[in-house]
Amino acid sequence: MGEMVVTKTRPRILIVDDEESIVETLTVLLKREGYDVITALSGSEALERLSDSPSVVLTDIRMPKVSGIDVLAEARSNLPDVPVVLMTAQASLQSAIQAVNQGAFYYIQKPFTNDELLAILQKAVDFGEVKSENRTLKSAIRRQAAARPIGKCRNFLEALQVAETVASTDSTVLVQGESGTGKEVLARYIHQLSNRSENSFLSINCGALPESLLESELFGHVRGSFTGAVKDKQGLFLAAGGGTLFLDEVGEMVPATQIRLLHVLQQHEVIPVGATEPVKVDVRIVAATNADLEEAIRLGNFRSDLFYRLNVIAIHMPPLRERRDDIPLLAEGFLERLAHSRETEPKRLSEETLQALIEYDWPGNVRELENALERAVAMVQGEVISRDALPKHVIEREPTPLISAKQAANPTLEVIERAYIEWVLQAEGGNKTRAAEILGIDPSTLYRKLARFESEP
Repeated sequence: MGEMVVTKTRPRILIVDDEESIVETLTVLLKREGYDVITALSGSEALERLSDSPSVVLTDIRMPKVSGIDVLAEARSNLPDVPVVLMTAQASLQSAIQAVNQGAFYYIQKPFTNDELLAILQKAVDFGEVKSENRTLKSAIRRQAAARPIGKCRNFLEALQVAETVASTDSTVLVQGESGTGKEVLARYIHQLSNRSENSFLSINCGALPESLLESELFGHVRGSFTGAVKDKQGLFLAAGGGTLFLDEVGEMVPATQIRLLHVLQQHEVIPVGATEPVKVDVRIVAATNADLEEAIRLGNFRSDLFYRLNVIAIHMPPLRERRDDIPLLAEGFLERLAHSRETEPKRLSEETLQALIEYDWPGNVRELENALERAVAMVQGEVISRDALPKHVIEREPTPLISAKQAANPTLEVIERAYIEWVLQAEGGNKTRAAEILGIDPSTLYRKLARFESEP
């Protein structure tokens, strides 16, 4: 059996110069040395050719309209692992030195020999390969280090799969789900897996602050912009620079703040309260809401253009009542965490206790489960948590009837329809879009039926 032969991809060099003769000469030289070559006769054309995945960019500095410095900036932004080598004449030598300080790999002064150029390009190729390998290794280490949220139910694993797939991008993510389902936990997980994990993860509850204070917290303010603004304040968009900003309950934003957030998402810049000049920001946005934003748009409470900007990647966190098989896993994890914080051995759940946890609907979701277990651990002296240690409402709940006892013994079809719609809505936590899907009707039809129900006694 013969040995396996591994074919290594030939390095690809992007040559950029507005002098066609130089481009032709360098193309012949580099192809003879075994490189793949792509070319551009202007800076603007070079910006387009960056999408062709070059291994190294070799560009002249002085070109009309779009210079080599502009090409460097674009490459640094979109292809951080790709080294940029600048070709410079004596007149632009100072610019080349400054460009190296801005991240260029090297500069070579014209006229240069073939051997000089080939030696620099080989170093650049080697450097780019090492940098790319390091990034891949760091990504693998981040995935191992990131604590994966607990769960095995299919609907929960589907949400995790989407999060893990998009974590390495800078796409905006909108996490939807009821309060307590773990939306911030998922946002932190996305950050831990991302290339921004070494920078800040900051969060803010948009529904917990009044409008003026929320805008100051998000966008910052300048001294004297309002009463009490005694000094300049950096907003969270700037404080989270290079990292991730989590906007919880984004549906609670008032229209004026929504407009300002839309501007940030479109222009990647903020204007602090009271300022006139914008400031560029580099931050990944993960937003969350427990509201039905599509209904809020219909009612005029939320901007549709902002929704589409936020809803680039949509992830739905299922309520705990839809992932009952995860309750034993979550409970075990919470008990171990509580034991670690108390420096004791984890307490165990009796079979009756575990069954009670599984049967309860958990309107407060994972957060309510965690609080109930923390209370039980504090109440119990022994090693086993009995059913009686759980909150009274968990173990003595009453089933919710579909139809009131006051209804006729033989209800009409309309009464049964109304009861079923209300039951599906309750099961979906008030999410009308998902309820309409389950009912097999258009959302507009559901809205009309609900409006009729409200108008009837």
